[in-house]
Parts: sequence; structure tokens; C-alpha cells
Amino acid sequence: MASPTVRRRRLSAELIRLREQTGLSVEEAGRRLEWSRGRLNKMEANKWTRPDLGNIRALLDLYSVTDPTQREAVLTLARQSREKGWWANYQDIWRGSLAGFEAETSLINTYEDLRVPGLLQTEEYATAMFKGGRVMEDAQIRRRVEARLARQAILHSETPPTLWAVIDEAALTKTVGSPPVMRRQLRHIIEMSARPNIYLQVLPDSVGAHAAMDGAFTILNFPDQNDPSIVYIETATSDLYLETSEELEHYRLIFDLIRSSALGPDSSVARLSNLIDQLG
Repeated sequence: MASPTVRRRRLSAELIRLREQTGLSVEEAGRRLEWSRGRLNKMEANKWTRPDLGNIRALLDLYSVTDPTQREAVLTLARQSREKGWWANYQDIWRGSLAGFEAETSLINTYEDLRVPGLLQTEEYATAMFKGGRVMEDAQIRRRVEARLARQAILHSETPPTLWAVIDEAALTKTVGSPPVMRRQLRHIIEMSARPNIYLQVLPDSVGAHAAMDGAFTILNFPDQNDPSIVYIETATSDLYLETSEELEHYRLIFDLIRSSALGPDSSVARLSNLIDQLG
């Protein structure tokens, strides 16, 4: 799908490109348009919700974009940016744009050290995990679980992204909920790994120290070259999105290193089966 989250990011990048092409600074462009301080900064930093078409037209005029085709391309991008994705229904619980980025990604590389990746969690496991935090009421937990399951629909879409997940064995031996809940979760991972768009590797405890000791992360890659990859890191209080080439190179190297240290897909399924047996 055309994700408005991705389109807004692309629109911001295009506005920066057009301004720099004219040789104008942010301050000078804002002054010429008689805009309040910070308005253009927010637009270029992708800190907007629904781009205003009038403002976009004013910028195109300022930047001397007269070619009808080019103008319409930018305005179409702005119109797509104004649409709402399904995740807008969960703004009460989501603090970031992960679902919006996932909606248009082509390849997701993810490493999890203490829990099963959200895209592979069962309803029971997700519920038990949120309850374990002991900071949310039951209604909030139900909403979060509902939203998490809704995110997983991308893996079953007509053109699903490829998911390559490396899961630390510590996340798989931690009994979340109860042994029956964990058994069903592990079976679900095995079933999902049989899909042609999902690759699963277990990073065994025997590896010891490894390249991703600093924690979990996800690299989101997009099919259009105009949409650079993003590194997503979740913390207890905020979501981080890293976009510089240096940051991307660093995390890609980490993922390559842990992928080479992890068990292969077939051996990973065998390890999961053994863990199920150990749960009785």
C-alpha cells in the first residue's frame, strides 16, 4: 500500500532538495513567505500530521517549480501524505510511526534479544507480555494486543515484505505467560517460518558475547530508492528512528555478524522443536 507515513517522509526530503536547489536557506525561505519561525523547519523535519496543499503550492512558487508535471508530482505526494492509514485508529496507544513505515517496507531485518518479535507474537503471548509490565489496565492491554495483531496483516498481504528475524535464544527460553502459552508461541514461530517471505534464525546461548549485545533493533528497507532505510529502536519511553548513512551501515554490519553467528533456518526450527519438548 502507499503509506502516508512514508509519503510524508519523502515529501519532506523533496522540499529540502527543491529549496537547496534554489540556494535559499530555511530562514530566507520562511522570511519571503512571511511564515512564523519554525514552520518550514517542521515541514522539512517531517514533523507534520497532514501537509497543507496551499503551503506546498506556495513553496513550489517560491522555488520556481513551473513545470506542470513536476508540480503535480509534488502535490500528489502531498495529497497521499494527507491520507490516513489503518493505524490512525490506534493513535491512543502508539507513540511512533512504526506501523506506517512497515506498511510500505519490502524487507524487514530484525533482532530481538528478550522477546519474540512483535510481528511473530501470538495473542496469548502478547497479552502475557503486556501484563508482565504491570503498568497498564486491562483495557489498554487489549487495545495494544489488538493493534499488534493488526500490524501482522502485512505478512499475509498480496505482496508481503520479507521478514528476516534473528531471535536470541534467551527470548525463546523465557516462559512468558505459562508453559502452554509458550509452547503455542514457539509452534507459531515454526509455522510462520515455513512461509516463503519469512526467514528465521536462532542465536544460541553457546555463541556467548556477540555483535548485538547492546540490544534489539529493526532495519526497515523500502522498495523505492527515494525512501532510504531506517533503523528502528524501541525503548521504554520513546521510539528512535536512525537514518544517517553511518548509522545504517553500523546496524547492517551488526545484523550481518549476528546472522552469521546464528543457527541456519533448518537448525533453528530444530532448536525451537527441542524447546517445545522441554516445556513438556
